[in-house]
Amino acid sequence: MKILVVDDDLELLGLIAFALRQAGYLVIESADGGAALADFAREQPDLVILDVNLPTLSGFEVCRRIRAEAATPIMMLTVRNSEEDQVHGLDGGADDYLTKPFSPRTLLARVRALLRRADIDRPAPLSAGDLTLDVERQSVSVRGLPVRLTSLEFRLLQYLLANAGHPIAADRLASHVWGYRGLGDKQLLKQLVHRLRQKIEQNPAEPEYVVTVAGVGYVLQPTA
Repeated sequence: MKILVVDDDLELLGLIAFALRQAGYLVIESADGGAALADFAREQPDLVILDVNLPTLSGFEVCRRIRAEAATPIMMLTVRNSEEDQVHGLDGGADDYLTKPFSPRTLLARVRALLRRADIDRPAPLSAGDLTLDVERQSVSVRGLPVRLTSLEFRLLQYLLANAGHPIAADRLASHVWGYRGLGDKQLLKQLVHRLRQKIEQNPAEPEYVVTVAGVGYVLQPTA
């Protein structure tokens, strides 16, 4: 299940993304309104968490544009608690409204409630060939045998499986696994891919699942 989080406060953005990833969600991070619309079109998330005050385009405008083309659930965040802001957001198509500061537990509870209302609260297991990942049970099996992965390895495999057959740029993978902290750190990603291959590939030197795409990044072969 994929969630787009949009906030220009990078510290808060990282904290929200961390809480969601710990709960097993795929997370795409964006720090301004224009980028958020591009990320939404490319990633097609299941839920959007959207700050009101954003550079380029306001959260209200981003909400309006998303709602004009999709029924994706939208939760708006703000430091303001005025009735006018709440009405503006809800009238613009938002499904829920959360005022800062809030606890991770409260955020996750509201996310689960929104996804239940949209009837998408239980993600189906992801699979490709003999490889299966169950987000709800936090489990992975290869050729019918369970495999133990670290949280970073699990996150990397989850994103690759969700995009099986489509090459993913190294920067996008790093951003998903580590958030903004991982942007541009291709060497760290390379090491993580190496560790993942050691656990899921029959011959890590000649990988069948996680394949390098020269000049781009990596792709998970859907029929390995």
